[in-house]
Amino acid sequence: MPEWTNGDPAKAPRRGALARGGSLEPARLLAAYRAGIFPWCLSGQTLEWWCPDPRFVMTPADFRLTDSLRKTLRKKGWQVTCDQAFETVMRSCAAVQRDGQASTWITEPMIAAYTELSRLGIAHSIEVRWEGELVGGLYGIAIGRLFHGESMFHTRTDASKVAFAHLVQRLSTSGYVLIDCQLSTPHLASLGAFHISRDDFLSIVHQERDLVPAGDAWTNPFSAGS
Repeated sequence: MPEWTNGDPAKAPRRGALARGGSLEPARLLAAYRAGIFPWCLSGQTLEWWCPDPRFVMTPADFRLTDSLRKTLRKKGWQVTCDQAFETVMRSCAAVQRDGQASTWITEPMIAAYTELSRLGIAHSIEVRWEGELVGGLYGIAIGRLFHGESMFHTRTDASKVAFAHLVQRLSTSGYVLIDCQLSTPHLASLGAFHISRDDFLSIVHQERDLVPAGDAWTNPFSAGS
C-alpha cells in the first residue's frame, strides 16, 4: 500500500513531506499523482512524498506569451517533438545545476520509474532541438485532464520556454484544464503560473483525474502546428 495511506494529503505539512520511503513502482506512482502527491528526493537519496500548500499551477489560458517569446518561437532553427527522447530529456534535467541544491532529486531509480511510465503512455516529454541538436525539453505526468510537470532543462537560451510554449499549445488544443507546477519558481511565474490553496488543488484533482481529454496531445507531428 502507498506510504501515505494513513495520512490525509489535505493535512500534510505545508512545506514538508507527507511520508518517507517506499518504492517507485508504476502503480504506486500513479496512485500518488491521482491523490495530488508527488515524490521528491531532497537529499538525492531519501524518497519523500509531498503535497505542499499552496500549490503552484497554471491553466493553459494563463500562459503568458510575451512578444519576445513569440519572436523566439518564429525562429527557423527549432524542431519540437514529443515522446521521442524521454530518458535523454530526464537525464538532461538531472544534470542541471540548480541554486541551493547540492544534488539532484532525479535519481537513477526515478529515471527508471518514469521511463517505465513513459513506456506505459502516462509520462511524456517535449524535446526541443536547434538545427538537430537537443538543447531543451521537459517531462511530466498526464492523468485525466491534468498535466503534472516535473522538470525542464535548456542548454540554449529560451529553449525551455520553447518547450513549455509547445506543451501549453498541445494541452490547450487537447482540452487539458490545469498544469501542476508543484512548487514556485521565478521562471514559471514569468510564464503565468500562480498559487492556489491545497484544498482547491485537491478538489480539481478529484474532479479531473478520471475525465478524458478531448484530443490527443501526444501525437507527432502535432496537428495544430507551431
